[in-house]
Amino acid sequence: MGSSPIAAFGASGGGGCGVGGWRWFNGNGGGKSNSVITKNGNGNHNNEACLLSSTFAYFLVSFVVLGSIGSMYARYVLTANVRTGITALGCQDDSEGSWALGIFFGDSPFSLKPIEDMNIWKNKTAAWPVANPVITCASLSDAGFPSNFVADPFLYIQGDIIYLFYEMKNPITMQGDIGVSQSTDNGSTWQQLGIALNEDWHLSYPYVFDFNGIIYMLPEGSEKGDLRLYRATDFPLKWTLEKIMIERPLVDSSIVPHDGKFWLFGSDHSGISNTKNGQLELWYGSSPLGPWKPHKKNPIYNTDMALGARSGGRPFAYNGNLYRIGQDCGETYGRKTRVFKVEILTIDEFKEVEVPLGIEESMKGKNAWNGARNHHLDVQQLGTGDWIAVLDGDRVPSGDKIHRFVLGSGSILAVSILIVLFGILLGVVKCIVPLSWCPHSMGKRSDEFLAWERPNLSSKVRLFCSRLNRAILVLRARVRPNMCTGTVVLTLMVLVAVTLTCAGVSYIYGGSGAEEPYPFEGHYSQFTMLTMTFDARLWNLKMYVKHYSRCSSVREIVVVWNKGIPPEPSDFDSAVPIRIRVEEKNSLNNRFKVDPQIKTRAVLELDDDIMMACDDVERGFRVWREHPERIVGFYPRFASGSPLTYRAEKHARKHNGYNMILTGAAFIDARVAFERYWSEEAAPGRVIVDRFFNCEDVLMNYLYANATTSPSAVEYVRPAWAIDTSKFSGVAISRNTQAHYGVRSKCLRKFADMYGSLSHRKMEFSRRKDGWDV
Repeated sequence: MGSSPIAAFGASGGGGCGVGGWRWFNGNGGGKSNSVITKNGNGNHNNEACLLSSTFAYFLVSFVVLGSIGSMYARYVLTANVRTGITALGCQDDSEGSWALGIFFGDSPFSLKPIEDMNIWKNKTAAWPVANPVITCASLSDAGFPSNFVADPFLYIQGDIIYLFYEMKNPITMQGDIGVSQSTDNGSTWQQLGIALNEDWHLSYPYVFDFNGIIYMLPEGSEKGDLRLYRATDFPLKWTLEKIMIERPLVDSSIVPHDGKFWLFGSDHSGISNTKNGQLELWYGSSPLGPWKPHKKNPIYNTDMALGARSGGRPFAYNGNLYRIGQDCGETYGRKTRVFKVEILTIDEFKEVEVPLGIEESMKGKNAWNGARNHHLDVQQLGTGDWIAVLDGDRVPSGDKIHRFVLGSGSILAVSILIVLFGILLGVVKCIVPLSWCPHSMGKRSDEFLAWERPNLSSKVRLFCSRLNRAILVLRARVRPNMCTGTVVLTLMVLVAVTLTCAGVSYIYGGSGAEEPYPFEGHYSQFTMLTMTFDARLWNLKMYVKHYSRCSSVREIVVVWNKGIPPEPSDFDSAVPIRIRVEEKNSLNNRFKVDPQIKTRAVLELDDDIMMACDDVERGFRVWREHPERIVGFYPRFASGSPLTYRAEKHARKHNGYNMILTGAAFIDARVAFERYWSEEAAPGRVIVDRFFNCEDVLMNYLYANATTSPSAVEYVRPAWAIDTSKFSGVAISRNTQAHYGVRSKCLRKFADMYGSLSHRKMEFSRRKDGWDV
């Protein structure tokens, strides 16, 4: 049988999503088909199809455009992956962090300095000097032991060999194993020996000690529910379970002898009333093997996690006093280590007071390997009487990965909302929520039925959807695209959408945002930055120092002051020492003056009006460590033709080659380059530099070319971006480029007569496999 027709109104003006008009749904009795008759005729289907098509096209175009912008931002702006050459299993982004290990030395445990301050040079790894961190996830992964991070380090000294035990995060099982490395050169270089202990549960905090000639390990394995002691059967890689020390899930336990007894510090986080990272218990016994008795005042701490209750390394004795190391977990887990002097330690009493450790915290933030936190320290005395310490550190706070994902997802969600609002204002999107998505959306109900129907969740949802859609009419009435105000609003929406897209890509795919150094042969090093300037460019210099002093591998900034009243080092916001070297004569030759106070072999000569990313600087330093005999820089030039002519990068790329590098942005070997520049051979060239007040970098290129028989003495690294800040301050030295290049061409010809031509030398672009010279 047939059914009565049901009328429904497509209420585009009343909060729906239809295109307007009446719709008649006529049942045919068999339920096989429905015919639709509208007062607008058959065109209603076409209008709806057209609307859906244009809306789909709008969202597709928006996705493609913003997606392309995000992709370009990721490619050209985001920091490159410094771990490109590492096995895919290791150094994964981990919510626990990116912990690494650094070595420190001092004549006492309270005067510790990082290894780079010891000025230890290693030619094999081009580390002049060796710099922290000495062991990272990359060190282990490259050696065939994949790990996401290394933390909780403990030293064990056996003659001239230093062993280092630590927690390593297995990227497959996502649990901690105990790894071990050894050093035969007093901690400068380390050989990764492998995994010393691996259980079916998480392990960390490998407290290693010896007793009666036997070596033991007391790792943290609270996941198992007890505290276990292991004995070395073939040190350092083979261990066997000796005994279960305490039937309690103690965390970060350490044993120390004091006043004829052995004392065990550990934390139990299993109790409901125990404060996580703020609880500490004390146990004592006549032997480090037990049995153990709890202290009468246990827990000796159950307080704020920022006060350093949880153990942060091996307790140590110095000048007759006992010191305990704790970790401050206030702002984030493992924020920093704290040292406490134990004043009373008996079976009845315990008292300690905090004392300063003396290790300076880096001001480089995320760019420092330990810029965000450090939570574990082990310090021991060497046979020489000096002290060695190992400290772990991380450049990001705990949970950084999750935090970035939440922010990135929020940014993308905000972009989606902006796209919808933008489409509404343009008239492409007709509604926010189609009523067909809401319950009871089809059919017209009688007044009697509506009076009978009780308000429920579905009716409330439909009412909310309807009101939300009506808001479109209000929005369109107030913001009209064809008006000035509407144009401004739409423009701002586009800018905000692009900004949020880039932010979302950065948070989700950009990593921690740190501009990390690039290791060479598994080791890190440092360089000195040197710039030459005068009083009129002080604004440039202050911005320069603030930016580059935060780069990871920069050790010191030397400012060659050629003219005017020099500033004080305290005038600058610098994360590294800054030294002002005042010159008597205003000469460009001062740039390459021999400076015995420079402590690194590598010097980055960089003009104070050039700003580039720290990542580009770090890549340049990495390339220079591969080829320390070359000038490695960021601005290629090509000297060619007859007569010999100085030409810019554009010409060099056209001929796919270069034979010069501007030393106003280049790495050089300080000892070799400076001595070469001030040799008797270079004296006539220095005269020309003073005569033209130009061409000091051209002379240095000639001197390098003469000193090598290889095809080229220069190497190019392309920066992601570079800004000339002198254009903003109005103190550019060379305002007339054509005249400037003309002077340099004259220098080329004079230097060619003195030292031979450069035109036969040529280094091609895109030679490197890493693509850094494209």
